[in-house]
Amino acid sequence: MKLPSLLKSGDLVQVITPSGRLKEFSAFEKGLEIWRSRGYQIQLASHWNTSEGYLAGTDTQRRQALLEAWENPQCKAIVCARGGYGSARLLEDWQWNSVSASSPKWMIGFSDITGLLWSLAKEEIASLHAPVLTTLGAEPHWSVQRLFNYLEKGLLPSLQGLGWGGGKTTGTLLPANLSVATHLLGTPLQPSLDGVILALEEVGEAPYRVDRFVTQWRLMGAFKGIKGIALGRFSQCNLPQSSSSWTVDKVLRDRLGDLNIPIVSNLPFGHDGENAALPVGTQVSLDGNLGVLSFIN
Repeated sequence: MKLPSLLKSGDLVQVITPSGRLKEFSAFEKGLEIWRSRGYQIQLASHWNTSEGYLAGTDTQRRQALLEAWENPQCKAIVCARGGYGSARLLEDWQWNSVSASSPKWMIGFSDITGLLWSLAKEEIASLHAPVLTTLGAEPHWSVQRLFNYLEKGLLPSLQGLGWGGGKTTGTLLPANLSVATHLLGTPLQPSLDGVILALEEVGEAPYRVDRFVTQWRLMGAFKGIKGIALGRFSQCNLPQSSSSWTVDKVLRDRLGDLNIPIVSNLPFGHDGENAALPVGTQVSLDGNLGVLSFIN
C-alpha cells in the first residue's frame, strides 16, 4: 500500500461532502474547530453546502469537488464532512489520477465513505477509517488524540474487544460499513479480500437485514480468503424485546461463528459512540483468544 505522508501543523486540509447533504451544522463547526485548533489550514471544497435531494449536490458537483481536492498539490488530507449515501455514485468510470496516486494524500471518513476507502484500497493506496467532521466533536479525548497521533506521528495503540476464539493471525486491515461494503462486492470498487482482516460496523439495520448482508458474503464465497474479523459497534440494530427476533449479536455469532478464523467483537469503532481511527491497508494482528486488535508498525 502507498502510505500518504505524515501531517504537520500548517498543512492544508480540504473538506468535501461526497455523500449526503449537510444537515448537522453545529456538529460540523465543532469538527472544523478541532482541526483548526491543531494548526491546520482548512479549505471548504466547491459545492460543500449544495443540496440535491438527499445528496450534497449533483454527481457532477460532488465529483468535481473530489477531483479538485485530490489533484491539489498543496492539499495533504481530505476530510469528509459526513456520510449518508452517495459516494459510490461518484465512482462510476472514475480513475484516481496516476500523478496524484504516486504521492497520495489522506482520505478520512467512515460509513458511506467506505466506497471511497475501498476504491483507494483497490488502487493500493492507504486511507483512514475515522470520524467525519460532523461526528468528530462528539468523540472522547482519547479518540481524537488517537486520530492525530496516527496522522502526525504514525502511532496507533492496540484496541481491546471481546474475543470469540480462533487463535491469532496477521493480515491487511480493511474496515467498512457492512451494508455499504455488501453492495460493493463483485463490483470494480471491491479490493482483494485475500489475506484481509475485515473490520465491520453498522447502524440502524434490523437483525434480519444484518443476516441478509452476511449471508450474501457467504453465498458469494467472500469470506474464503479472509484471515480474521474485527467487529465494531452495531448500533440501533436490535428490535424491541417484544419483537420475535434474534439480537444482532446472535445473528453475527450464527453467521460468522463457523468460519474457523479469529474473531473479536465489541471493539470501539462505528456509529453512535467511540469511533477509533483504523488505517485502511496497514498490517495488523488479531488475537481471537485475548480479544486484541494490534497494529504492526
